[in-house]
Amino acid sequence: MPASGPAAAPDHAAFAHVARSYYPGIVALFTTVLIISNICATKGVAFFGDTDVAIGSLQVLPILTDGGFFLFPLAYILGDVLSEVYGFAATRRAVLFGFGAVALAALCFWITGLLPPADFYENQTAFDAVLGVVPRILLAGLAGYLVGQLLNSYVLVRIKERTKEKHLWARLIGSTVVGEFADTLIFCAIAAGAIGISTWRDFANYVIVGFLWKTLVEIVVMPLTYRVIAHVKKHEPSYSA
Repeated sequence: MPASGPAAAPDHAAFAHVARSYYPGIVALFTTVLIISNICATKGVAFFGDTDVAIGSLQVLPILTDGGFFLFPLAYILGDVLSEVYGFAATRRAVLFGFGAVALAALCFWITGLLPPADFYENQTAFDAVLGVVPRILLAGLAGYLVGQLLNSYVLVRIKERTKEKHLWARLIGSTVVGEFADTLIFCAIAAGAIGISTWRDFANYVIVGFLWKTLVEIVVMPLTYRVIAHVKKHEPSYSA
């Protein structure tokens, strides 16, 4: 009979095996994009200035958005890749990892902001303005992200179950329309007052511009998304069509 008690230590250095998969790398990039986007989103952006601009007889309203507008759509593109290749359960794990990472970053920024600044540190006000946690904006970002990303993944997977491996464009666009609209609407509804949006016109501007921009980016980069998905499917050892 084998001896009871702890197993004998191996006589060599032991390490866990790391399976060859694109999944960890995509999740890491996905999470990084979320954190950076949330920091960039603390800056309000207005194209065409703060006042209305006239082009001939046409009155053009300022386009209101935030500093994360150019990067955040990448999170949905990566979410599409995860959903298409790995399915809803794996994407849900990635979304929850991202949720935890953003919450942890916010906690660390909040704690750092509370620490007493050194005499030679002259940027406390700037630090608080950019990285200080505004509870309303944090809640808006986390709620919009969680609902939007889960809806994006769920819709894509449901469409794929009906279309199989055909009509990838339909599930990419369909999932983005649902997910991005929910994300944008929830974020803007919660955060509008905190970022200075006080009129219904500006609120509608912020929602519509954000939604249309993110959807347009998805459509423009779709050829690249196709190639990334095809590459990952081809080289992912665990993938089965």
